[in-house]
Amino acid sequence: MIFSLLEVGAGAAVAFVLAIVIGITIHEFSHALAGYLMGDMTARDAGRLTLNPLAHLDPMGSFMLLFAGFGWGKPTPYNPYNLRYQKWGPAIVAVAGPISNLVGAIVSIGLLIAVSSLYSPENLLIVFLSSLFFINIMLMVFNLIPIPPLDGSQILFTVLPPRYDNIKFFLTKNGIFILIGLLIFDNITGIGIFRGIFTFVFNLIGRIL
Repeated sequence: MIFSLLEVGAGAAVAFVLAIVIGITIHEFSHALAGYLMGDMTARDAGRLTLNPLAHLDPMGSFMLLFAGFGWGKPTPYNPYNLRYQKWGPAIVAVAGPISNLVGAIVSIGLLIAVSSLYSPENLLIVFLSSLFFINIMLMVFNLIPIPPLDGSQILFTVLPPRYDNIKFFLTKNGIFILIGLLIFDNITGIGIFRGIFTFVFNLIGRIL
């Protein structure tokens, strides 16, 4: 992915990287803000209640976004016992990130539609808005996968009844290995599990637009 951008030019690559920085920053800031609004000061005290990208970028997650098209930011800490809503609080904190990316995608595609008739597809503003839309959708969809440490796992854990606590424990303990294993397996075999998910989402968006 990044190589095709470099072929277009340094400006396009910079626009794409800037879109990654903005998408991840807004995603992680939204987690911190949701926790803060529900009474937990953990993220604030850790310096994460900020729009400063340096507080939120994860080297490996950013690398994956550049080269694989999906990735993540530095996990935002929170204490579930401090949240105002004990049952649904963790899920609200978790879903805040993907929702912020959905909003970012809507804003970026709206701006792109508004200015697309004024500039050529090679214009850096068009490239940036297109990249911002793409990154926001990828962050939203990837993070909703219900495997720890992704946001979708916390949403899943909230709705699962207590009799499935063994599943929660197993996924919490092994989720990161399962996720990495799936990514490696998907890449080696070429099955395209994740590519298929993203393609389905983008095709659905294309029909809506």
